[in-house]
Amino acid sequence: MTRVIELRRISSLPPYAFAEIERLKLELRRAGDDVVDLGFGNPDIPSPAIAVEKLAEAAAKPRNHRYSASRGIPKLREAICDLYARRFGVELDPDREAIATIGAKEGLAHLVWLLVEPGDVALVPAPSYPIHLFAPVLAGASVAQVAMGPGEDVFANLEEAYDRSRPRPRALIVSFPHNPTTATVDAAFMQRVVDFTHERGIVVVHDFAYADIAFDGHRPPSILEAYGAREVAVELYTLTKGYSMAGWRVGFALGNAQIVAALGRLKSYLDYGTFQPIQIAATVAIGQAAEYPAEVCELYRSRRDTLCDGLARIGWEVTKPRGTMFVWARIPPEYRTLGSHEFALMLLREAKVSVSPGAGFGPGGDGHVRFALVENEQRIAQAVRGIRSALPLLETGGRAGSSLRHRSGRSAEPWQD
Repeated sequence: MTRVIELRRISSLPPYAFAEIERLKLELRRAGDDVVDLGFGNPDIPSPAIAVEKLAEAAAKPRNHRYSASRGIPKLREAICDLYARRFGVELDPDREAIATIGAKEGLAHLVWLLVEPGDVALVPAPSYPIHLFAPVLAGASVAQVAMGPGEDVFANLEEAYDRSRPRPRALIVSFPHNPTTATVDAAFMQRVVDFTHERGIVVVHDFAYADIAFDGHRPPSILEAYGAREVAVELYTLTKGYSMAGWRVGFALGNAQIVAALGRLKSYLDYGTFQPIQIAATVAIGQAAEYPAEVCELYRSRRDTLCDGLARIGWEVTKPRGTMFVWARIPPEYRTLGSHEFALMLLREAKVSVSPGAGFGPGGDGHVRFALVENEQRIAQAVRGIRSALPLLETGGRAGSSLRHRSGRSAEPWQD
């Protein structure tokens, strides 16, 4: 008989929310169906060529094959501080206020270990990118959720969540532009958050994963721009999105010197840092490919417009996001009773389009699906055609498109071949 081993922590994690979507997607592909995958937010845009070339050059040198520094090599930490000075006007000390992490997710999980323990409470967004919710849970803490998304007064929700929490929260996790809801804020909001945490003696962790992906004139603010931020805040920045270096796992924790030092001490027990040639190549990317994030951002903007305009023409009105590489779409009223999981399965079966059900992001997510802009415009147009055929109750929107075509004398449906 196989012995059942009682495991710690893993039991607090729910079943993988997107498992059935993944299973059906693989099943359809094995059967020969062409599935347009707009579910998993895995960037498809190549990394900067100069970084790839430097990686190959550095990897060919045996001295770079040894253990590296878990805090990140000095030139990499200097490069990220230079970026913050250029982009945000924030002067950081590379020895005291910057540390390299193995992607933002690793950095956030270990930061939370330092901030909460069993019996503590952390404030987290709802709906939420999963690590924001489960990092405190894995540290043994409880979470108080702050409602996000369209129509929500996020700061009022934050104050309410804090006031109703017992014991009082010790940490706050925020992330703007926000995944999955794509919510954005301005510098004044960040100042209010910093003032809020100062007054209550708590620490704020800002996951700035989408710092470089913003549209229509929006400039995402760094929380470190706020007055007094470095007394209470740590920010996570990553090369994953703007530099399209997802698999490289290069991130940073920046800000409060005491917390950065503690993270460095913890990581010295856990890892030897990212492979040194990757750190060297990342240093070159930051310094010599500074224009690359703008090019990547323009690709995502074009994909956003192709998807949102295409859905609007078939009768599914969605809000164009001002940030992130996602579209957070309210399920059309005609299909809302299905819930996000069944609706996503229907799109996969009938439209051959994979999306993420909003329920997978926790409370407040059901009633929505998330599109990831990780296919080119032609594939996104193909997805819109599939969705149009799969959602016949949206035919009214299709008839409106026909009227536009009649008035303009040309096709109003650019997703058609």
